[in-house]
Amino acid sequence: MASLTSLLSEVRRCTICAAHLPLGPRPILQFHPHARILIAGQAPGRKVHESGMPFADASGDRLRDWLGVAPDVFYDPKQVAILPMGFCFPGTGKAGDLPPRRECAPAWREQLLRHLVDLRLTLVIGQYAQAYHLPDADASVTRAVQSWREHWPHVVPLPHPSPRNNLWLRRNPWFEVELLPQLRARVAEVLAGTG
Repeated sequence: MASLTSLLSEVRRCTICAAHLPLGPRPILQFHPHARILIAGQAPGRKVHESGMPFADASGDRLRDWLGVAPDVFYDPKQVAILPMGFCFPGTGKAGDLPPRRECAPAWREQLLRHLVDLRLTLVIGQYAQAYHLPDADASVTRAVQSWREHWPHVVPLPHPSPRNNLWLRRNPWFEVELLPQLRARVAEVLAGTG
């Protein structure tokens, strides 16, 4: 555990892309080696950067609803690990937040993932996480999410829960009808230790 403790300390002090971050480095993640669920997201937004708490925004509210979990469960690192592709807020572009910084995943991701010894379910949110965790999947988020049964029951691709994706949700009603009930049941099973 000492090596994990030093790794997490190093990650939380990371400054490898500081020169490119408009608000400076503030690595945000949630991690415990015995977490059963991994949320592989994109990068923290401005509100999350300010709070220092992953998914402490409207996206997090929607994601917790999708999973059917209360905040106390979601924020228990022994149950849920949260490792975005980039740990710091990358800044804002013309159409929303910029992509996660490219330096982050190669520097830390594999080292951290190796320490997840009880992982039962990985939720892969958005195009950047899907490109990393599902490298053989189609580049389209819609097609990756539509193919969720191909990865079931250990990996579930999801769209980003951002309010900016309301149009996607309206255009893809099957997501709420077909996938979400299955996802909620799977999350409950994993958290109960039966799956």
